[in-house]
Parts: sequence; structure tokens; C-alpha cells
Amino acid sequence: MLHTALHTLLATILLQLSFAVLAQTPEERGLAIATAQKARVSNWQDAQSDLKMVLRTASGNTTVREIRVKSLEVADDGDKNLMVFEEPKDVQGTAFLSYSHIAGPDDQWIYLPALKRVKRIASRTKSGSFMGSEFSYEDLASFEVAKYDFKHLRDEACGEHTCHVLEAYPKDDYSGYSKLIFWTEAQDYRTQKIHFYDKKAALLKIMEVKGYELLDDKHWRPTHSVMSNQQTGNITELYWSNIRLNTGLSDSDFSQNNLKRAH
Repeated sequence: MLHTALHTLLATILLQLSFAVLAQTPEERGLAIATAQKARVSNWQDAQSDLKMVLRTASGNTTVREIRVKSLEVADDGDKNLMVFEEPKDVQGTAFLSYSHIAGPDDQWIYLPALKRVKRIASRTKSGSFMGSEFSYEDLASFEVAKYDFKHLRDEACGEHTCHVLEAYPKDDYSGYSKLIFWTEAQDYRTQKIHFYDKKAALLKIMEVKGYELLDDKHWRPTHSVMSNQQTGNITELYWSNIRLNTGLSDSDFSQNNLKRAH
């Protein structure tokens, strides 16, 4: 009798949840999924890692860069990130600092050793290429739900998983994109692929995440991402290694005043 009652209760709850999902508009469903994804990738405090950036041109030229990366979660705001280039010699000592914000323009600076000065990245230029790669300054900001309008398109198979497919429309007039389409794994909310569309609504870039690592049994971090420019044929690959969480970083590690000495 108890087993039957529990089975009936469970079936009723699942039915109610199904009706609740069906009652959502595509926009409400998209926002709910994006919010759940943001919650899943939060609460890691701080992180450090090594990053290899490989630039491949359509003509076959290859450039490899070695970068140190530090990140810090900020309560009630976006993340802080610091990237310091170590190799090759022509970019050694270049340092990029980003303060992402939940709403409003992000703050970004870059230190160029050749000029021996810190340059602020203006909002209207954040769609430009970061250090000659297929990633823009805009792409390097942390993902913040409030900066987009969302729409759930469908759920579909992606490899061995099921993915939520969402459209995201940037609210920032200075964004280089008219929209993005995300393929996000339904179980762990890991992003598998993103399509980026330019201001003319043409497909500009495709980013695919080729590998993930699980840290502290709860935080999935990408280990290999590929950004392919569909209009030029150029490709940038990112390889993360030596990823560490909760390393004791603080605001002082991300000071603009110390950017020149970050290397």
C-alpha cells in the first residue's frame, strides 16, 4: 500500500512538473535554463591555470602562445580575470585584466610592454580581436544572464547527451553579435557548442568545447576549446592545464595598479 501511494505521489509530481514546463513560453524556458546553468557553474571562489593558445590561419601558419590565467569570483557581480602572456618573446609580459559585471559595461585593460603603459579597452571596441585570435574582448568576459534575452528553441541529441538549444540576444548595443546559439548539456549544464552571428545576422564563428575536467567532484572546467571563424577560415584553439580551484587569490591580485608587474 505504501509503495503504491509513493508511486502515485511521484507520478503526480512529475506530471505537475511537466505541465509547468509546458506552460512556459520559449523565452521563460530559455531564461530558466540560462539561470540554472549560471548557478551550476558558480561557487568556485578562485582559480588558476595554464593556457596554451594556438592560432591557425587559413593559409596554414601556426602561432603558439603560453599564458598564465587567474580568476576570482566576486559577490553580487561578475568575475575578475587576469591573463599574463609568457611566450613567445614578442608578446611576453603582455597582461590583460577584465572585471565583468552582472549588468552594464565590463571594465577591461591591457598592458603592452612595448609601450610600457596600460590601455583601457573601450566598450565600443570590445568586439575587436584579442591579441590576433578568433576570440574577441567580449568573449573573455564571464557569462552573465542579465546581459542577454533568451529563447529556448528545442532539445536535441548532442553526442551521447541531450542538449538544450538556446538563442541569446545581447542587450549591449556595442556587442559584436546579433545573437548567439548555445548547445548546453541538459544534465550538467556544460556548454558543448556556441554559434556566433555578426551584426548582419550571418554566421561568424563556431566555438566547440572538446574536453572537460571535473574538479572537486562538482565543478566542470573546459580543457580544450576550438573557435573557428566561418568567414575567414582562421582557427584559435585553447588548451587549459594545471587547473586549480580555491588557491587563496584576493582582490589585490587583480589590481589595475599592479598590472604592469603581473608578469
